[in-house]
Parts: sequence; structure tokens; C-alpha cells
Amino acid sequence: MRKDFLLEVLVQELPYKFIPSAITQLESSFKKLFVENALAYGDIKVYATPRRLAVLVDDLALCQETVSKDVKGPILNIAKTETGDFSPAAIGFAKKNGVEITDLYEKDNYIWAKIEIKGNSTVDILKENVESLILKLQGAHFMRWAYNSEKFSRPIENVVALLGNEVVDLKILERSATNKTFGHRYSQNKEVVITEPKKYVELLKTANVIVKQDERRDLIVDLAKKCASENNLTIKFDNMEELLEEVTFINEWPVPVLCDFSEKYLQVPEIVTTTVMTQHQRYFPLWDSNGKLSNHFITMANYVGSEFSNIKAGNQRVICARLEDGVFFYQEDTKTKLSEKLENLKGMTFQKGLGSLYDKTQRLVDLSSKIADILNIQEKDDILRVAKLAKCDLSTKLVFEFTELQGFIGQDYARVDGEKENVALGISEHYFPLGANGELPSAIEGQIVSIADKIDTICALFISTQGDKKKKRPTGSNDPLGARRAAIGILRTVIEKKLNINLEELIKYSISVLAKEFSIEVEEVLFDELKEFFVQRLVFMYEKEFTTNVMNSIFAFNPLTDLTGFIKRAEVLMKYQDDADFAIIKENATRVSRILKENNFDLFDEKLFALDEEKNLYNAILAHSEEKSDLEKYIKSLNVLIKPITEFFDKVLVMDKDEKIKNNRIALLNKLKEKFSIVCDFEKL
Repeated sequence: MRKDFLLEVLVQELPYKFIPSAITQLESSFKKLFVENALAYGDIKVYATPRRLAVLVDDLALCQETVSKDVKGPILNIAKTETGDFSPAAIGFAKKNGVEITDLYEKDNYIWAKIEIKGNSTVDILKENVESLILKLQGAHFMRWAYNSEKFSRPIENVVALLGNEVVDLKILERSATNKTFGHRYSQNKEVVITEPKKYVELLKTANVIVKQDERRDLIVDLAKKCASENNLTIKFDNMEELLEEVTFINEWPVPVLCDFSEKYLQVPEIVTTTVMTQHQRYFPLWDSNGKLSNHFITMANYVGSEFSNIKAGNQRVICARLEDGVFFYQEDTKTKLSEKLENLKGMTFQKGLGSLYDKTQRLVDLSSKIADILNIQEKDDILRVAKLAKCDLSTKLVFEFTELQGFIGQDYARVDGEKENVALGISEHYFPLGANGELPSAIEGQIVSIADKIDTICALFISTQGDKKKKRPTGSNDPLGARRAAIGILRTVIEKKLNINLEELIKYSISVLAKEFSIEVEEVLFDELKEFFVQRLVFMYEKEFTTNVMNSIFAFNPLTDLTGFIKRAEVLMKYQDDADFAIIKENATRVSRILKENNFDLFDEKLFALDEEKNLYNAILAHSEEKSDLEKYIKSLNVLIKPITEFFDKVLVMDKDEKIKNNRIALLNKLKEKFSIVCDFEKL
């Protein structure tokens, strides 16, 4: 028999960032509990609001199944007396296993008993485990509340636990479970009695709580779109996933409230206004029919009622205060051109011991010029202009107030100053990608300066921490200056934008520029450490796409010198993993490597070939095409060697007693190994 199970933990308002993680953790924990205890169930759903975490399990078995088991007892000559009766040992065995002596049976010269192990009840399993599952949830800033010794995100106010229509007698932090919960704080229907788990979702709606987070999210989108449309405005949900998630998890009963502010605040760059609304205040910006940002926005109120004037006034007052600062800073910043702010960077430290942001800017210009030369770009004035202006907005008042807008403010100020559009775009895009999987710079100016900026930052970090590696190098959760993200950004830009850049050459150049500028003596191992750092990031980037064996087998090809070629080689090898002919090539290549591991001789004499199989293999190697530009074609071309290789190993003893013949055969295999090594290191594949 099965019944539905409901657990609801009512708490004070949870931090919204904890809630998605709690949903995942609860689902995983309850699945594990049921699997480990062999409890059958239909489905597990986890719902969450700012005030409650709920687990709803369909068709949960009421107890573990009874299991029959054959238990082995004493050997027959001990279990039975000379008269054939059961001995005290057999009687004790039967008593121990709860069976009658008459139920014992003989098998393989032993006595046996068939016993039944009765399963535990689901109620007992839940009572024993639920509290620990809740208290094992992990999150930031957990605390002890009141007199409880256990830590949790927020104080627990109520617990509901139902199996079918029966309350499960369990406790969580001294809160005993009941069948009663509480609705929205402003709901007239304060107390809600849950008669059975399946009615939980709908019963909470009568108390102004939408417990399904997906339903709340969809409702927020629909309500916002409807409110905007009714006022001849539009709302853009692109790139608002984080905001939408946050609003979803700070509301139990979302209600849209249309607000506005003075049009004078629209004179600041649009990204400033939208950032204030989306990231600082959790508002949804609105655009007019011409696609221009309007002076209206929507806030989602977690509210039950019809009086919104106070909500509207409060939100308008807050955003006006924030935007007033923005207008002031914008007016102050635009009194001078962006290029004139370059001198201000002399007073801003880039990194201790490595000068100012002005110094870094000069290196950006140098490195960008170097990269342009590597790419054989003749007209590089715009690239160097981007490099020169890239960091200037860091000295502006607007970026000081809104640090997350660095680059974007520079782009806007560059446009105001009349800079070329590609230069303005490059200033913002040189920070791209903003995350490991973020958007890459779209134009060559941003791509080159982005690579230059990140290479300089990473090399500067490694140089400045030569004597303090354990504390400041990127290890574990410690990632000074976002070095890992920067490395991935460089690798992605080079690979995905198909830039023919030798990163080893660029790293060496960046090291030399830094060392010369600051008269730093560079450790000999520094380049190898930087190279390994980039290679590790490369492995991380492609760990789901390529197997470890494939990656290890091609590292000898120096991936940083030709990233595009390296990835192409890995793609080809992955394609051939299940190819039968390739498997034979791999087997023979590995066999050759094992033979040559302790034997190396590369001069051979055709006159010493004693067997036809030697001559055939030699002639096949000579006749084999040496075209290497297309790896896939080259691998297929190796198929012509399979037959002579197989015949060679079938008929020829490499380690001949005659030293000259042996060395000659080893030299032949060395020639064959050269063919294989063009593909990869087969021993590591």
C-alpha cells in the first residue's frame, strides 16, 4: 500500500540565493533516503517560497518489503546427534533466527533455516531521518537561533508532516509536526489545515501563497507583460534571468506595481538606469514603442490588498535618490573628455609592486601592438586607441559608484566624445567575457585588447607572487584578480574567434615587458608555471567534450602554440575512438612503443632484412604518403600499413640473437613510430 507524503518547513524569510540550492539539496537527499531504505515512491517535487520549503512525495510505500532469506547453520555432524535428533547447537540456531526446529532443513551437509526479515515502517524511517536531512542543508551565513545548538539559515516557525491524512510524529529543532500551516503574512486566511498532501498546493493558494516556484515565475512574467502592455510599454526579459529568479524567490504572492520617475534622469547612460533598477532595486525597466528606455518601471510587491500608494511612493523615492547621484556623477564626468582622464590613472594602483593603472595602460598598448603584429594586421590605429582609452573610465565618478559598469561607461563616454564606434565598442568589450561562459568580444579591437589585458594581469600576478605562491596563486577558492576566468577568456577568444596566436610567444613577451619595466628578476620556472596554468584551464574547459586519455595523448604538440589545431586534433581523435581499423593502429603503435622503450637504434641497412615481412613493411613505410595537413586523411592513410605491420609481428622476432639484425629491426620500428607520432602519443590514448 502507498500514500502521498508532505513535509513543509515554515521559516522566517530566507535569503533568496539559498533557496535554489536548498531545492536541489532536498530533492537529492530524499531520493537518497528512499533508495537506501528500499522505499518505493512515484515522484518527488520540492517547492519553495521565501518562507517555506516543502517536499511532496507521490505514492510512497508505507513500509519496507519483507525479505525472505536462507541462513546457513552448523555442519550436520554437529547439528545432529548419533540418533538423528537435532543437537543443542541446532536448537540454539533455530531459536536465534526465530524459527521452529521443525522448519530446519538440510542442504550441502549443513542445516539451514528460511527466515523472513520484516521491513521497517516508513513512519519510523521518516521520524528517524527527516530532521537530520533538513539540518544538513548547506548555505552561507547559517546561525544558531534562540537556544538551539544546531545551525540553520533562518528560525523555524512551524512544521507540517503528513503521510496520507495522518500526521507523522516528528520534530525539527523542537518544532513538532502538525497538519496546520500558515498563509501569507497579509492574508485573511491565516491558518490553513492540510487535510492531505495532494491538496497542499491548492489549499495554500486560498491563503495567498503560490508554493510552486515555476508557477510563480510564469505568473510574474505574465503580470509584468500585461501591466506594460496596458500602459503602451514593453518589457524585455532577455538577460534578466538572475533578476527573474530573485523576484521569484522573494515573493509568495507577486503583484505588479507600476511606478515612474522624472524624465530628467534619462540623460544618464541607459545602462546606469537599468543597472540601478535591475541589480540594485529588483525592478523591471520598461521601454516605449520606439525602443527607448522610459521613465516607468514595475516592481513586484509581495502583497495582499488593494492599496498600493505607499508601495509606489516608497519605491519611487528610493530610485530617484539613486538616479540623482547618477545624474550628478554623469555631469561631472562629462566636463572633460575620456582621453583627458588618462593622467588620473597615475594615482590609481594596479597591483602592489607593479605600478599604477597608467603603467598597465602603457603595457596594454605595447601588448596590443604585439598581438596585431602576430596577426599581421597592418592598420592598427583603432586597436591602439582602444588600448589607450580602455581603463580611463576607472577614474570616473560614475564607475566609482557603479563598479560593475566599468567598460560600459567608457563606451558611452567615448561616444559622447565623438570617438569611432568600433573604438567605443572595443572599450566595453575588452572586459569580455564577463563570466566563464559569457559573451566574447565581437570585433577585432575588443578581442586583441581583451587578450592583452588578461595576459598582462595573469603574468603580473605570477611575477608578483614568485615568493608567495601558496597564499596568492590561484588555488582552491582563492583566485586573485580572477586569473582563472581571465585565462579561460583568453583561450575561448583565441579558439572561438579563430585567431592564429601563439600564446607561448605572447606569455614570454608579457613576462619580458613586466620584468624590464619594474626591474624584476624572473624565476626560471615562471614560464613553465604559467604554461601549466593555461593548460589546466584548457583541460577544464573541454573535460566534458574530450576524454582525459585523448587530451593527455596530444599535449606533446604544445597546445598553446596552436590552440585551434590542438582542438581540431582532439575532435578527430574522439571521432575515431570506436573505429575498428584505428583500434588496430593503436594496438600496433602501443606495441612498437613498448619494444622501443628500452631499445633505441635508428640507422638501418636494407641488406640486413632477412625476411620478406621486413622488406614489405619497409617498402610500405617508404610508399606511405607524408601529407600531414589533414589529420583525418592522414589517419585513414595509415590503414595501408595494417597488413604489413600485422604480418611483420606474426613472422618476425625483433629481438634476434644476431645483434646487427636486432638493431636493424629496431631501427625499422623507429621509422614506423615516426608515422604514428604524427597522430598522437598512442601509449597515453
